[in-house]
Amino acid sequence: MSDGHAVDRFVQIGSLTKVVTGTVLSRMAASGALTLDDPVERWLPTTAPGTGITLLHLARHTSGLPRLPPGHFSGRDPYAAFDRPALDRLLPRLDTLVTAPPGTEEYSNLGYAVLGAALTAASGATYEELVTEYVLRPLDITEMTAHPDPGRRLLAPGPLGRPRRPWTMDGAILPAGGLWATPRAAADLVVRLLVERRLGEPAPSWQRAGRLLWHNGATRYDSIFAGVVEDGRWVLIHRLNGVPEDTDRMGIENLKERQTTQAPDLPR
Repeated sequence: MSDGHAVDRFVQIGSLTKVVTGTVLSRMAASGALTLDDPVERWLPTTAPGTGITLLHLARHTSGLPRLPPGHFSGRDPYAAFDRPALDRLLPRLDTLVTAPPGTEEYSNLGYAVLGAALTAASGATYEELVTEYVLRPLDITEMTAHPDPGRRLLAPGPLGRPRRPWTMDGAILPAGGLWATPRAAADLVVRLLVERRLGEPAPSWQRAGRLLWHNGATRYDSIFAGVVEDGRWVLIHRLNGVPEDTDRMGIENLKERQTTQAPDLPR
């Protein structure tokens, strides 16, 4: 849905980035570059041994790792200091950070930071190079990047209409939530992955609720919801300065409005 939104300007897509990262994982596994069941320490050898965490655990949020890296993640730019050296310092004590054994579901941005590092280690390429090779180029999508032209960014208006400063998310947290895209490119991503299935079965990153595959995302001032129902209905909503829960609700309600009488209800 655009509703007057600038569909040709880049916005932060937050955790919708995770479905891109998960798609890279799936396609690298299909190519034989790695396997979904590889332990983290195979590709990140400084990781504490014996955690039992696999790449698939990371993708499914079942690694037992906490939502956020340890430390102070608040304020105006919470992820700015979480660079690759900061992540590398955590790997040798990853076993002390888990809050539950592998197989326990707990949404984890930290887990996706570790997954992204493993993917780059397995390939020798940067995260953005992997995204381009395995996702964007095969899907014919160009308007998605970690570093958009500042002149093409669409930022939330603040007091007196001045643009608000976005979070810095191009460090270690990038695979968890740092991509920018135009809304039309984000919509193309959803349709080509979930409706047209151009790259095969959906990656394990997608959330499932009955007949609905979905994912959302939020940074400080941006929120997004994407969902596709088995009958082909789909929606993508991006909002500035909106409450993320309201964005999710708008997405579900939009799909319900187009629901056939034969189809079972979508989740509330």
